[in-house]
Amino acid sequence: MRKKVEIIGISGARGSFSEEAARTYAHKNSLKRYEIRYLITVENVLAALEQGSISTGIFPIENSNGGIVIEAVYAMAKHRFSIKKIFEIDVHHNLLVKKGTRADKIKIITSHDQALKQCRMYLKRVWPKVKVVEYADTAKAAEDLAKGKLPSTTAVIASRAAALRNKLDILEESIQDLKFNYTSFIVAVK
Repeated sequence: MRKKVEIIGISGARGSFSEEAARTYAHKNSLKRYEIRYLITVENVLAALEQGSISTGIFPIENSNGGIVIEAVYAMAKHRFSIKKIFEIDVHHNLLVKKGTRADKIKIITSHDQALKQCRMYLKRVWPKVKVVEYADTAKAAEDLAKGKLPSTTAVIASRAAALRNKLDILEESIQDLKFNYTSFIVAVK
C-alpha cells in the first residue's frame, strides 16, 4: 500500500524561507511523498488546516533578532490546531534587484515586516534615504518585482532561492543585522 501524500501548507511563496523550512522538515522526517501549497499568509495556512485542504501547516513564529511574528500570533488566536513540532532554520537575507539595476537607482526597499526588522540597522546604515515598505511575503515581493508588478527602482529583501527562482540579481548578500539569524517555525496539525 502506498503512503498517501502529505499536503504541507506554508506561509510564503515559492522561494520563501517557509518553503525552505518545509523542505527541511520533510527531509529531517524522511517524508518521501509530500506536496507544498504556497498559501502566502499564516491566516491562509491555519484556515486551510481547519478546512482539511492541507494535512500540515508550517509557518514562522519567532526570529532571534526580529522577535515574535505578529501576523502568526493574530492568526493563531483565531484558529484551532495542535503544535506537532517547533524547529529553527538559519535565515540569510539578500538584497535583490531586477537584472542590471544599480544601487544608485533604488528608491524603495520592500519585504515582509519580519525581514525588515531583521535588517533594521543595515537599512538605517546603508539606505537611510530610501523608502522602506512592508510586503505580505519576502518571496512574493521578489516574484512581483520580477513580473514588473513593482517598479524597477525597487529592491526586495528575500532569500537566495527567491533570487534564483525569479532571475533577480543579488545586490548584497547576508544583510541581516546578526550573523546568526534563526527563525523558529511551527509545524501545525489538526
